[in-house]
Amino acid sequence: MEYNFYEMYLDEMGRIPELSSEEEAALLEQTAGGDVKARERLVEGSLGRVLALAKEYEDRELPMSDLVQEANTALMLAAVEYDGSREWAELLEYRVREAIALALEEQKNERDIEENMAARVNVLQTVSKVMAEELGREATVEELAAKMKMSEEEIRDLMKMALDAVNAVTR
Repeated sequence: MEYNFYEMYLDEMGRIPELSSEEEAALLEQTAGGDVKARERLVEGSLGRVLALAKEYEDRELPMSDLVQEANTALMLAAVEYDGSREWAELLEYRVREAIALALEEQKNERDIEENMAARVNVLQTVSKVMAEELGREATVEELAAKMKMSEEEIRDLMKMALDAVNAVTR
């Protein structure tokens, strides 16, 4: 699916005329003055530049379609922000790189959280199994919480995650 989106995007981009330096200069002046139509054309004409920036981050945690989406959002925001006080190319590159870096960091943080939660679920399963052998019965949530030095709510959340993971696998 991601590949299809990206291919369709590339096909669409091929139909958009690039900006000449003269057209870009005129659009920048009009955009700085608040002309919405000029800003729209500036965004449209800058898609190729933004795609080139996004491609630099290819194969780094996020699919290309997500990188393009982040870059295009940054492009639109940069166009709204543009007031002529800063070079367009500089502003655009800064905003795109910033947006992609934030998206990559967020992806890393999400993966770290998932790995941490998976490790906690595994520990809960191990402790639960050991306690069941020791007690000759299943441990209660209260007993598990005391053993793992966690709240009962945290134990219930981990149990729910473990159950959700099992259900996802069996679907």
